[in-house]
Amino acid sequence: MRAPAVLALPLSLPTRVRGLSRGLFALALLAAAGAAQAFGFDAVAARAQAAAAAPYAAHDAALPAELAALSYDQYRDIRYRPDHALWHGEQLPFEVQFFHAGTAQNEPVRVAEVDARGVVHPLRFDRSDFDYGANHLHPADWGELGVAGLRIHYALNRPDYKDELIVFLGASYFRALGGGQGYGLSARALALDTPQAEEFPRLTAFWIEKPAPQAKSIVILARLDSKRAAGAYRFEVFPGVETRIEVRARLFLRAGVTTLGLAPLTSMFLSGPNQPRAGDFRPAVHDSDGLMIAGGDGEWLWRPLIDPAQPLTTSFALTSLRGFGLMQRERRFAAYEDAEARYERRPSVWITPHGDWGPGRVELVQLPTADETNDNIVAYWVPAQAPAPGAALDIAYEMRWQGAQQQRPPGAWVTQTRVGSGYWTLAPGEQQYVVDFEGPALAALAPDAKVRAVVSAAHARIVETNVFRVEATGAWRMTLRVAPDAAGAPAELRAFLQHDQDTLSETWTCVIPHP
Repeated sequence: MRAPAVLALPLSLPTRVRGLSRGLFALALLAAAGAAQAFGFDAVAARAQAAAAAPYAAHDAALPAELAALSYDQYRDIRYRPDHALWHGEQLPFEVQFFHAGTAQNEPVRVAEVDARGVVHPLRFDRSDFDYGANHLHPADWGELGVAGLRIHYALNRPDYKDELIVFLGASYFRALGGGQGYGLSARALALDTPQAEEFPRLTAFWIEKPAPQAKSIVILARLDSKRAAGAYRFEVFPGVETRIEVRARLFLRAGVTTLGLAPLTSMFLSGPNQPRAGDFRPAVHDSDGLMIAGGDGEWLWRPLIDPAQPLTTSFALTSLRGFGLMQRERRFAAYEDAEARYERRPSVWITPHGDWGPGRVELVQLPTADETNDNIVAYWVPAQAPAPGAALDIAYEMRWQGAQQQRPPGAWVTQTRVGSGYWTLAPGEQQYVVDFEGPALAALAPDAKVRAVVSAAHARIVETNVFRVEATGAWRMTLRVAPDAAGAPAELRAFLQHDQDTLSETWTCVIPHP
């Protein structure tokens, strides 16, 4: 990607430059040009607002025939040349590489660099930036193709090598890494009417602010567009062991949106101790094992994920939100035994709203999947009141891409959920859950403390509950036998640990789909 050396000058100059010497006039001319061209979030938002007020114009996704005909493996053989990266050799902390359009990535995006003065330099497609491998293609015939997406590189794990830090590729999807992590779940800018009438808005253009030599963060501006929404986004990425992204968005709906999903996360769950997979040598296969929510009333919720037989959407109504995330709590290799996928390194993502988002709900969509190649989990925030078409909705939030050190409730939390019987045979229709809790509130108790589980159920009958300390691990274990109703809605279970009148743990909440 190359930026043309063009300086766009303003149509007129301020009165204050009159009467200056020719040299000073030239300096003032350059300064005024820079000020006139200063570009930032508000400029992107103005473009989004104008787009939302006009009829939607579909993007031309036509690719050169030879690119469109590439197989998946042939497309993967096209690689960006690292020594062509934007800012390579400039001794800056960040570099940018790009993805070639082709096959599934058939909707190119526009990319520009914003320099320190706020001047925009469009980046043009350059076929010499790519190694086409064994493919026999004719890039010279393609013209201005554009690129499919971009990735930011940074010395995340060692000082002599710039790792991938964050990737934007496909619709409004992006995913990031902290130190020692491997790619897992993804985020999206926006989710609309998931999953029944889902529309996938696209980030159609990016503006990357050039960092200073000692910069600790990088800023990416982006414009979003779709049939039913337009918007502007600002992502400021702070790399580290826990990579933090500060997100700001201004959204404009067109019409017809039923479910507005803010700060959406997308992940995969195939199997785990709560849902073993017959015939698979691996004890668990998932990018995330649970949804965690912190409500404004101080309650923390934990919902173990499942791979349902039928699409399953559940929600958690809240008067206010402190945070939510799809988490990968289980960090032991032995829990997965997958030497290639390394699921124990997949990040958790915790989202903290900035400001009061008001009442609404966290919605969790779980879809059936045949294998681990498909994302089947989506979680997002739905405000109780969506903005009217054309009205601006401003939101801001923080994302933390976390590894072993991750967000947890202050008292105690669930470390595992298992399902099934032991020595005793369950009655027909019954299910047993074995749930372990750990945390400082439990560690402070005497081994013989009287801890009880406060349990409630909807569309199910509680048969038996026990709580005891596991001497081998120090965890406190709850066993719960339930009998779901024979017919009706899915069963909903809730349980937390209590000592005297003190709540010790987050609330474990489980759904049992109706067969």
